Amino acid sequence: MGADPAVTRKAPALQTAPFWTKSADALLRTLSTTPGGLSATEASPRLASSGPNSDVTETRVGPARAIVRRLLEPLSLILLAAGIVSAATGDAIGGSIIVVILAFSVLLDTYQEGRAVHAAEALRQSVAVSADVRRDGSWTKIPVVAVVPGDIVRVQAGDIIPADALILDSIAFTANEAALTGEPYPVDKKPGTVMGETAAEATNALFRGAIAQTGSATALVVGTGRGTLFGSAAAALATAQPPSPFERDLHAYGLLTTRLTLALVVVVLAASIFLGRPLLQSLLFAVALAVGLTPELLPMITTVTLSRGAMRMAKRKVIVKRLASIHDLGAMTILCTDKTGTLTSAQISLARSIGPAGTDDPEPSRLGGIAAALGGDHGALDVALVTATPKAADGWTLAAQSVFDFERRLGSVLAQGPDGLVLISKGAPEAVLAACSTSRAGALDPAARDAVLAQVRQLAEQGLRAIAIASRRWTGAVHSPEAADEAGMVYEGLCAFADPPKATAQAAVARLKAAGIRLKILSGDDPVVVGRLARLVGLATERVLSGADIARLSDDALAVQVRSVDAYGRLTPDQKARLVRALQTSGAVVGYLGDGINDAPALKLADIGLSVEGAASVAQASADMIMLDSDLGVVADGVEEGRRTFANILKYVRMGASSNFGNMLSMAAASLFLPFLPMLPTQILLNNLLYDISEIGIPFDGVRPEAVARPQVWDMHRLIRFAAVMGPLSSVFDLLTFAGLSFVFHVAPAEFRTAWFLESMATQILVIFVIRTNGRPWSDLPRPALAASSLGALVVAMILPFTPVGAWFGFVAPPLPVVLALGGLTITYLAMAEMLKTFLFERLHRPAHRSRKRSYRA
Repeated sequence: MGADPAVTRKAPALQTAPFWTKSADALLRTLSTTPGGLSATEASPRLASSGPNSDVTETRVGPARAIVRRLLEPLSLILLAAGIVSAATGDAIGGSIIVVILAFSVLLDTYQEGRAVHAAEALRQSVAVSADVRRDGSWTKIPVVAVVPGDIVRVQAGDIIPADALILDSIAFTANEAALTGEPYPVDKKPGTVMGETAAEATNALFRGAIAQTGSATALVVGTGRGTLFGSAAAALATAQPPSPFERDLHAYGLLTTRLTLALVVVVLAASIFLGRPLLQSLLFAVALAVGLTPELLPMITTVTLSRGAMRMAKRKVIVKRLASIHDLGAMTILCTDKTGTLTSAQISLARSIGPAGTDDPEPSRLGGIAAALGGDHGALDVALVTATPKAADGWTLAAQSVFDFERRLGSVLAQGPDGLVLISKGAPEAVLAACSTSRAGALDPAARDAVLAQVRQLAEQGLRAIAIASRRWTGAVHSPEAADEAGMVYEGLCAFADPPKATAQAAVARLKAAGIRLKILSGDDPVVVGRLARLVGLATERVLSGADIARLSDDALAVQVRSVDAYGRLTPDQKARLVRALQTSGAVVGYLGDGINDAPALKLADIGLSVEGAASVAQASADMIMLDSDLGVVADGVEEGRRTFANILKYVRMGASSNFGNMLSMAAASLFLPFLPMLPTQILLNNLLYDISEIGIPFDGVRPEAVARPQVWDMHRLIRFAAVMGPLSSVFDLLTFAGLSFVFHVAPAEFRTAWFLESMATQILVIFVIRTNGRPWSDLPRPALAASSLGALVVAMILPFTPVGAWFGFVAPPLPVVLALGGLTITYLAMAEMLKTFLFERLHRPAHRSRKRSYRA
């Protein structure tokens, strides 16, 4: 592919020429800095001047702006206008009540959501990506947004490059600049002067947003934020983040509610006008009806519940970066994970050093130790080699290096030492053997190669991971080894490593399986090692697919294979992402747990990305959640919290379906047949406000174990069926109330409205205690917060009509017989709701095949 047009123009620079065409000394003078970096006192004014190192300056929404935003919502504007018109036409009390109720609702929503957002933001900041910067003469980690021009930064493999910078020093450093250029291959970066004026030619420069692929580099920061090449091209390169499963479901529910609300309001308004009622009163009634039917508290309930879930998950060592991912974690049906550190102890040690003859020999580990010490990537295998051979590199220096290539699965160092100039290669046995023409034990004929590979398989069956070592004398000029140089080498032998399963792995896998989550191992390791580990931790693995197997499968064929195969080995980064996509095509909600550079594509693609503290920066940046402990048990804890959080959100939706929706249907029906409005607009708004207050405690409620036993998904069909049963049940008792008030007690309109207000509030608040649980209400009591908010709102609703304040809303105290009759109807309604609830939970909530994102059965 060619370079992206965004990177062919001149990048932001200190002067007219691009910064990479200038010498390091000139830029240091221009930026008034030194190779020792800035002091904290020097950096502070620069940050104030240049601004935060981000694409968009973050603006905190203060309380005043949040209130204005809510007041500008369509329903709020209509209510505000209605209050003003009512006051202007002589109904000052009614208009004032509308405005006061609106103001209280807006303030309550703003306060609750503000608290939740601030708490969630504090958690996200605790795992913000940092940069390694030299400040006050020493290296220190600071938030990426605090990097300023003139800073000296250090980047290593796996880091996201924090700013545009000129390289001062580097060791085998390459960067992936695909986000800028579209080219998927790493670019070699090293100090020097470049005269080309396009970023594609700037081999001495680092660009913000690129990923450090290999090696390390020290660089002088020249541009930050919008003053970087990435910042200037952000608008052209930005891609919209696809909505998560939870966000899609929430949007669908909102659309459904909006359609029902509009249809009902149009019918009621048309009927009121047809019956000759005053236009203003009919319009206010229709608007109040819309407010009563709309779940306007859903955003606040959702945000508060998710934020509380995030704080509870933090106590379980999971930091949430994206709130909606909490639900997605609870909905997860497939978890893909690498094996090292999650299923295994990650305490990798060198178990054997095996010579070409197949017997123990220290030479392979000695050469491997030299290569690891001089040019390793500080990964687990290199650390194990250095630990096992601490003095192997004594007397040796690095002359040049070819960094590990994930595609070729091979890396080399050119080392100068007692044996002269030696090229040492290490990597996957197949790759190393392909580069060898002979062996230290003699000829390397096909039979000898097969014998080595057979030994690798034997080691894998014992749970040992093997890498091969090769070397040769170097002749000619010193330069970074290329693929052509890694030929005609001498096979030195194998290094075998042990990485036993964690003691907790089998129990964690069983726990996930019991929770309805299927585990799949996606590893770059030998398929035999992966298969053995899978069996040890309790996965019924009959087959293990390798990267080579996957490369031969079409997308359709792979989508079939992933349904039955749970272990994969020798995978490239692209193949991991391809497997995630195939699982999603099969209908799974896919989670991915990874911590390396090669995991980033799959983490980004998965429905829920999980990384660990200490992972590569690019992996942390791609993840939705960061685990503070690399253990599958922590994932299982997080899944429980995700399901508990969603269960509480679902309680609000169910309550809206069973009481709120039913009451609005009743009101609409009554408005068509009664000669007067069944409830005044201000009374409807008061009803809705008190109901909203009664539900504030939902995020703090408990959840029964069976509610978190299986993946939680937002099933719109089940919600509709629930509403189709519980809504009409509420309406039936409302109509019985209407009939009794009209034909038995023959009450006046004011008493009618008061009586129905009392019945409506009692039924829709008390039914919370019935449908909040699929058990019996008396055996599964609500948490104190929900009990206090619900019963407190109920007490206010029951007392208000009998006080002088009730007259402001048009209430008239009903006679005692009417009150007693209402109490009997309420008790009967709650008993019927309990009976129907049991039927609904047992019949309609049985597991069912789902469509896209829901149909995959674990």
